[in-house]
Amino acid sequence: MVGTGTLINVAAIVAGGLIGMVGKKLMNDRLQETMMKATGLCTMFIGISGALEKMMTISDGALSSGGSLMVIVSFALGSLIGEGLNIEQRIETFGEWLKRKSGNANDNSFVNAFVTASFTVCIGAMAIVGSIQDGMSGDPTTLMMKAILDFLIIMVMSASMGKGCIFSAIPVGIFQGSITILASALSPLMTEGALDAISLVGSMLIFCVGVNLIWEHKLKVANMLPAIVIAAVWGGRLHEHSDLWRDD
Repeated sequence: MVGTGTLINVAAIVAGGLIGMVGKKLMNDRLQETMMKATGLCTMFIGISGALEKMMTISDGALSSGGSLMVIVSFALGSLIGEGLNIEQRIETFGEWLKRKSGNANDNSFVNAFVTASFTVCIGAMAIVGSIQDGMSGDPTTLMMKAILDFLIIMVMSASMGKGCIFSAIPVGIFQGSITILASALSPLMTEGALDAISLVGSMLIFCVGVNLIWEHKLKVANMLPAIVIAAVWGGRLHEHSDLWRDD
């Protein structure tokens, strides 16, 4: 059935969050702080590995890099657009509304947990590719693999940051569900170059999430999100102009 992958992904996030909350009750504040820093460190290296996988290649026995210009342009323009739209503030406002409506008005960490967890499980090519596959052919395999990863990520994040992480299931459901519905229209746009660019920029944004986990919200990740759209447009032209990816 079309949409099964997203439903499984949402259920996995909720389940992981609930299990994480049980673990949180067994840890004191010092252990929770250590867990959060450890989660941030792992998130940073997940982002680094994903970015390097797309930027660094071996050609004729030599290591070469690519995508630097695309990254600079995407983040520069994307951040300008994001700041103009003030995406970060809008998401935090939604988080505050969600905190009140869910009966967690006294949870001071709710919004940060919700925003951070949402970025972690929404950003990336796997969500886009899996949702398109689910919408076009009813194949939930990729999203089921993502569900397992998200289950583990949200379980750990909930144990350190709180129940706000559980509600990241909402943006995942909206984001992936929308792509699944629009799969027929989006599929021709998701060329190999576009997906590589999305994966690279998405990995860098995940690294930024890790930075915020360790150093407490130093980067406005939400205001950088339009960089993914710009990267997708840039990457979509790689089949016509391969030199757009090379750094030399």
